[in-house]
Amino acid sequence: MRGAVAAVAVLLAAVTTGCAGAADEGKPVASAQPGPRSPQAAPADAEPRTVAEFLARAEEAMAGEKGWTFVVKGREGLVLRGQESSATYTATVRRSTGEAWALHSTGATVSKGVSRPEEIYVADGTAHVKKGAAGWEHGPVTDPEFADKVEDPIAALDALRDYGDEVTLAKPDGRVELRARAASGPLTGVRDKAVVQKALRELASTLRQLRAAGVAAPESGIAVEGVAETLVLDPSTYRVTAHTFTCAFLIPYDGQRIRYEQEVSERTSGTYDGVVAVPEGLE
Repeated sequence: MRGAVAAVAVLLAAVTTGCAGAADEGKPVASAQPGPRSPQAAPADAEPRTVAEFLARAEEAMAGEKGWTFVVKGREGLVLRGQESSATYTATVRRSTGEAWALHSTGATVSKGVSRPEEIYVADGTAHVKKGAAGWEHGPVTDPEFADKVEDPIAALDALRDYGDEVTLAKPDGRVELRARAASGPLTGVRDKAVVQKALRELASTLRQLRAAGVAAPESGIAVEGVAETLVLDPSTYRVTAHTFTCAFLIPYDGQRIRYEQEVSERTSGTYDGVVAVPEGLE
């Protein structure tokens, strides 16, 4: 991650008549799920120096507690001809550690002044999702349809490790920041960057809806305004304190451009000593 987060109303009316449309809610947030570990930690008595060493130390630090609580905030929107359609998302995530990790998220999406609750459980490789008054849905957490609904800051450790040389190390104001960036320019010039591929997964649902509304949106005409992912570590404990992901794309339409934007922030609010258990009937 990742992602990440709120539902967005595709501007169908703006595309066809110049007026903002109604929301088609869903939470297209990417979150790479934990995979095989490949720690490359510096010796315990040595200060980490490379990105890989900081990631390994962070992974070790987060695994040192039974669980963690995170606060998630996100926003997603489309802008065309000065008309904007957007939605926000907030949630509290409780996430256990260890091989049999599990996650429970409670939150809400707000669009056009209407709030819709959302609840997510992840355990044993399966995600269970409930939105509003609808019933529970479930599927493999590796399925993009479900993975994009799960916010898991600990999974960002694996995501950044997979980015390889795209990640840089910075230490502004005493913090430790691991950053992945993509500058503005034609999508065709940067689409192979891992962080851009993550952003494209976030954009995919919106592109499908725009194309269904008659917007051709050829990839050759889409521009990246910017993509950025940052993992912030405590400089002394190496624990994850925050994870952010932002992206913006410009999509051609009728001589103009539709701007898609998303921003997600996840902040560590403390440890969690409880037990995350999927309710009976959902297992």
